[in-house]
Amino acid sequence: MSPINFKEKANFIWSVADLLRGDYKQADYGKVILPLTILRRLDCVLEKTKQDVLDYLPKIDSIDLKNADQVLNKKSGYNFHNRSKYSFEKLIADPNNLASNLRNYINGFSSNAREIIEYFSFDEQITRLSQADLLYQVVKRFQEFDLHPDRMSNIEMGYLFEELIRKFAEISNETAGEHFTPREVIKLMVNLIFTDDRDILTKDGIVKTLYDPACGTGGMLSVADEYLHELNQNARLELFGQELNPESYAICKSDMLIKGQNADHIKIGNSFTQDQLSQEKFDYMLSNPPFGVEWKKVESFIKKENQEMGFAGRFGAGLPRISDGSLLFLLHMISKMKRDSKEGSRLAIVFNGSPLFTGSAGSGESEIRKWIIENDMLEAIVALPDQLFYNTGISTYIWILDTQKKPERKGKIQLVNAVSFFEKMSKSLGNKRHEISQDQIEKIANIYGDFKEGEYCKIFNNNFFGYARITVERPLKGENGKIQTDKNGKPKADSNLRDYENIPLTENIETYFKREVLPHVPDAWIDETKTKTGYEINFTKYFYKYKPLRSLEEIRADILALENETGGILKEILS
Repeated sequence: MSPINFKEKANFIWSVADLLRGDYKQADYGKVILPLTILRRLDCVLEKTKQDVLDYLPKIDSIDLKNADQVLNKKSGYNFHNRSKYSFEKLIADPNNLASNLRNYINGFSSNAREIIEYFSFDEQITRLSQADLLYQVVKRFQEFDLHPDRMSNIEMGYLFEELIRKFAEISNETAGEHFTPREVIKLMVNLIFTDDRDILTKDGIVKTLYDPACGTGGMLSVADEYLHELNQNARLELFGQELNPESYAICKSDMLIKGQNADHIKIGNSFTQDQLSQEKFDYMLSNPPFGVEWKKVESFIKKENQEMGFAGRFGAGLPRISDGSLLFLLHMISKMKRDSKEGSRLAIVFNGSPLFTGSAGSGESEIRKWIIENDMLEAIVALPDQLFYNTGISTYIWILDTQKKPERKGKIQLVNAVSFFEKMSKSLGNKRHEISQDQIEKIANIYGDFKEGEYCKIFNNNFFGYARITVERPLKGENGKIQTDKNGKPKADSNLRDYENIPLTENIETYFKREVLPHVPDAWIDETKTKTGYEINFTKYFYKYKPLRSLEEIRADILALENETGGILKEILS
């Protein structure tokens, strides 16, 4: 489905809002539209096998099977079923009893599907719509929407849900970007984590696992699953995720049900405080956690785990500042990587620029970077174009981690500068004005996979990003200019003259000190007890291209041209 088509379908579904206007606040439209879209999708999916399930019910009831749900699921052809006699078509055929029949229909779903609707608290909306004499009109409108998989694939349905959520977020003054990631960014991330594993993934009967700790509506999981099937139809990707937002969780879980995935692998709750997959390890992980969101609400829990469990827990490497919990997501994901297996684990995560360089040596952010780099897990960072996301126009970066790097990548970090790989959108969506084309996705993935330095790629040894932060002291002097000493006869340090230097780990500290410091302050010394090691990745600096200043002649010509232009405008106004 083209972007225009899915937007048209989303607009068509959102037209239900015209019926709700007046009886519902704009912020509540989604409470009706989103669950009914899911119900209609499930109704269309089960359409062909619904009668098979109903025909088998008498046999099930007569023998009182304990595993009745499993048997009926086989009849439906999916991991869920509906044993109610109603469908959307039959519901609107009896308008006088629509509320009770709709509840009967929802209760007829197997528990895993019924739970999805319950997260929307839709029963309240049935009552509210019925009292406003809107229930029949709304259900009738949804009955007219054909959401059958033959006419709308799972990937297309994902686009549709995301467009609906974007509309819902816009009118509710919420942040749509917290719910999903642009599909082209997901496709790029999937390409990057699978590129080096294509030989493995094309084997017959291969089964791999993939996890997203902030899975939203399941976009990353769906695109990864689709991509693997393109590589190898006999391969299977077991999908796992956890999501905090109830509506996004419900949509993701319904998507997994329809795909034939185990929907029980999708969990609801805060991944930090309610990690419901705490014992699991995964082959692959993808995530786009919220940018720059504070973690004060979970501060006591995380600090307790950090202090009591150290590296036996998730946050032993360090804790970032309260105002930005991005790196906590990365530490959480690293705890689920297979660090001892032969094939290891790979992950890709989207960050803004802050995790690259925020925090000096000894800070939580620097200590986390240090631990990741010194354990040789950071494989590559890809700089993306700006204005790619719906809720922010800032620059973003994909970090790729691998616990079992290929031999040529060991001890090295690759930087890929893809900031110019974009096309302008004909119409912006919020802050999203740029998109990455399929050709550009492939080009970026190839630059990464080729692992060769060039215009868009640089490769550095791990220690290139490290530095020693030294404390430079100078002697305290009395009024007479005499140096003050301690009881051991050593010069006392003057705290007012104290300074700091960041010395690259690739340089000898003493050599640097003699060359850069002593010629200017001959009486200075290093307090080695205060030396700290830090890591930062100043991405932009490594790809900086010098642009010569414009000549005076060019500047003068532009000024004269502007004077002539403004003079003409003034003449028009005055005349």
